[in-house]
Amino acid sequence: TTLGVNTTSTTLIGAANESLGILTKDIDANVLDPNTTSTTARNYYLIDTGSTTGTAASGTGIALTGATTDAQVDDMIRAVDSMLTQMTDAASNLGAVNKRISMQDDFVANLMDAVDKGVGRLVDADMNEESTRLKALQTQQQLGIQSLSIANSNSENILSLFR
Repeated sequence: TTLGVNTTSTTLIGAANESLGILTKDIDANVLDPNTTSTTARNYYLIDTGSTTGTAASGTGIALTGATTDAQVDDMIRAVDSMLTQMTDAASNLGAVNKRISMQDDFVANLMDAVDKGVGRLVDADMNEESTRLKALQTQQQLGIQSLSIANSNSENILSLFR
C-alpha cells in the first residue's frame, strides 16, 4: 500500500503473479451468478501471461468458439463485468490519490512562497535595522566632529584674547 492505495488491487496484468492482475486472475462466474445453486467454481481470466509458476490462472480464457455455450457466454460476461468494476474502482482510487498529490503539491508550492516572502521580509527588516544603526553612527561622528570644531574655535578665541 502506497499513499493509501492498495497497489495489488490496481495491477492490471500480473506478469510474475497472475493472481494479482485484474485481467490475469481467475474470476469465479459461479459466485457472480445470482441464479446458480451450484458450488462448482467456473473460473475465467482475460489475459494469459504464459506464467508457469503456481500463481498462473487455472480457469478458462475468455474467448468465443463455435463450441461456446450460452451459459459460458453469460459466465464470460459476468467475469468481464467484474473485471470492469475492479478497473473502475482502481481508477477511482488512483484518481483520488492523484487529487491528493496535486493538493499537496499546491500546498508545498504555497508554503515555499510563504517561506520565501518571510525570508525576504526578514532580510528587509535586517537591512532597515542596519541602515538605522549606520545613520546613528554617522550622526554621532558628525556631532563629535562639530564638538571638536566648537572646542577648537573656543580655545582659539581664548588664545586670541591673550594676544
